[in-house]
Amino acid sequence: MHEIALARSLTEMVDDYALQQGVTRIKQINIRLGEMSAMTRALHFCFGSAAQGTSCEGAVLNIEEIPLTVFCESCDTVKTPNGRYNFRCPDCGLPTPNVVTGREMQLTSIELYETADAISAARSVEHTSTPVNSAIN
Repeated sequence: MHEIALARSLTEMVDDYALQQGVTRIKQINIRLGEMSAMTRALHFCFGSAAQGTSCEGAVLNIEEIPLTVFCESCDTVKTPNGRYNFRCPDCGLPTPNVVTGREMQLTSIELYETADAISAARSVEHTSTPVNSAIN
């Protein structure tokens, strides 16, 4: 499964950055992913399990999908093909193998919790996800 490897790589990269910044929790990760990758849904699905036990656990993953565009030499302009794997100019019909956008895989930003925010967020997660049993003495 290629997507889980990508999700793990992403969490490791973000984890390393968080460590350098002295932060233990990540609030949000923003990435750009080209349409040709066809991994947007799968990456969202795999991210939660790849993030477990890392500073990314509980973080929001935002994926901006970048549409496929190609450069048509005949028309001398950038075009949007009719399909993901259709590398022909929609106007003149000639082959357009020069991809301009749609192959991106880019980490664009990371939103970190400040130390006090991270502590309160961690407490909030602990209180909502862990049942507490108390006995009356």
